[in-house]
Amino acid sequence: MRRRSISAATALAVVFSSVALATGMAGPAAADSAKVLPVKSVGDMVVDGVHQRVYISDPTAGKIVVTDYSGTVKTTLTGLPGVTGLALSADSGEVYAAVKNDNRIVSLETGTYTRTASYPVDAAPGDLEEVDGRIWFSYSDDFGSLDVSGPEPVVHLAQRGDAGSYPGTETLLAADPAVPGVLVVGNGSTLDVYDVDADGATLRAEGNMDTGVKQLDLTPDGSQVLTSWGSPDRGGYGIGAYSTANLTKLAGYPIDAYPNAVRVAPDGTIAGGSFSWYEPDVHIHRPGDPVPVREYDFPNTGNSSGADTLVDGALAWAPDSSRIFAVSVNTYGVHTLRALTDPTKELPTLKVSAPAKSERAKTLTVKGKLTSKTIPAAGTALKVTRTDVESPSGKALAAVKTKADGSFSFTDAPPAGGKVTYKVTYAGDAAHMPASASGAVDVSRKAAALTLNNKGKLYSYGKKVTFTAHLGATYKNRTVSIYADPFGPDKPKKLLKTAKVNSKGNLSATVSMTRDTTVSAVFGGDARYAAKTVKSTAYARVKVSTTVSKQYKTGKIGSTAYYYFHKKTDPLFTTTMTYYPGRKQRFQLQVYYQGKWYDSGYEYFALGTAGKSAVRLEAPGESGIRARMRSSYINGSSGDNVNSTTHGAWKYFVFTK
Repeated sequence: MRRRSISAATALAVVFSSVALATGMAGPAAADSAKVLPVKSVGDMVVDGVHQRVYISDPTAGKIVVTDYSGTVKTTLTGLPGVTGLALSADSGEVYAAVKNDNRIVSLETGTYTRTASYPVDAAPGDLEEVDGRIWFSYSDDFGSLDVSGPEPVVHLAQRGDAGSYPGTETLLAADPAVPGVLVVGNGSTLDVYDVDADGATLRAEGNMDTGVKQLDLTPDGSQVLTSWGSPDRGGYGIGAYSTANLTKLAGYPIDAYPNAVRVAPDGTIAGGSFSWYEPDVHIHRPGDPVPVREYDFPNTGNSSGADTLVDGALAWAPDSSRIFAVSVNTYGVHTLRALTDPTKELPTLKVSAPAKSERAKTLTVKGKLTSKTIPAAGTALKVTRTDVESPSGKALAAVKTKADGSFSFTDAPPAGGKVTYKVTYAGDAAHMPASASGAVDVSRKAAALTLNNKGKLYSYGKKVTFTAHLGATYKNRTVSIYADPFGPDKPKKLLKTAKVNSKGNLSATVSMTRDTTVSAVFGGDARYAAKTVKSTAYARVKVSTTVSKQYKTGKIGSTAYYYFHKKTDPLFTTTMTYYPGRKQRFQLQVYYQGKWYDSGYEYFALGTAGKSAVRLEAPGESGIRARMRSSYINGSSGDNVNSTTHGAWKYFVFTK
């Protein structure tokens, strides 16, 4: 097809021709996964590290969905009306579920997902925590316990004791497997710490918290209670922190948006969640550090300007702290389980700066810097790979080591010209994710000599024309490609031949000239000679012929053949022309008078799909008139521009009595 405008790619190349490409990328996120969940709501979630399963309760649908770590659903447990809180036994053998609308707690065997028992508790259980083999459950503004260690289950209710409460508000619980005998209870704005055993709960400390709390957790060292809503020392929103000894307020963890979840990993790492349309949704903190080591921002899978948001309390750590699971929801109400890997590792940034241009085989310097919340130690080795036309898969160069501030530099004398890319890679370590960045240099090459014949020549329709490309001296590459690009959008550019030139530097290809055609010869370049393309546009006439009918005889006037018509007979001229959609033939008429031919006018007539056009000329009604006509294709005026202007032969005729 014919193109007359500069391409967008060419325009951009001009704009950026003097700028070195420098890109940076943090560690790969391919290990993160996201799968849509078949749930209508989320009540709670727990992670079984032994079987690598995630349990998610759906109170609205009355079911528990069990997935693997990638989010693939393995089973669905139904018939659990209002199921909310979940708790995992210490040996990961059982999952306990609070079936709120049935006033009972059920147990599920994790190896087979079999329901093993159902325990009436004479209350509507909500939150669940397992402490020293006993199941503690919240209900209304109080809490109780279920002990199944004996021959018969034992239920204790009304364990709040003298601590204050807010009737009608939900009670939240928190515990940690590493902290035996301790249970944290929150209700409204009250926050309490209890020592618990087989005999019940004893109030240790009584305090207050913010009323917007959605979730509580206890740190593995037992020293702090964390709340999903609090006012850190610096003010604003954040994760609240309180001493378990007396519930005095401690420095918390700031979060920009509205906090709605908190979970502490077995190693003490803190995950804070927030309801955030336009800010990160999950915030990872090292203990005591108010600056997050890592944050995760959910994508927008809905139909609003804001991104998906974290469901209240929908965070859970894998027991080995290798990932954290989160459930997001979009504006359509679609829930997605997101497995966020390596959350405790920082995301370093690697930047590479290379000169925009350089001469081949001349020394150049590449600089860069590795930065992170905590900069990797001085002397950290970075892998360097050079990619060019002679090493398209990359060639390893000597590793470069960082300085104390993370900066680095190295030199190289690129042996090949063209685009040369230096990729620098940081492998990562126990505290940092991998990172990589690249810088590209335009290395000079000689100009190749490439020519192509037949430029501007005009050929009869269908003529087979040989186009010959000639390639001058090069370094290694002797291959040339020849393309034909016929005018018209219906005929794409086509590769005619790719081969090495002969000993004279020539490569030829044949084109059947049915349209105006741009032929291109392309040399791809090599290490020392730049790529080059040359073009040769050649032109093709159309086929055109005209037959005359309704005459009563033919004869000559002088040396010219004429068709003879009676003065009242309409001549019929049928033109056959190479067809193209929308094409018209130009019908031109001239009259002979006093020894000269004079134009009588012209008109365009459409061709049929067979390329024919019949024109009837009205008889003049008088004799002695001599005239001539011809049919022509006029480039640009006959409805298209895929061929070159072509005139048919004149047809001479005369009217007699």
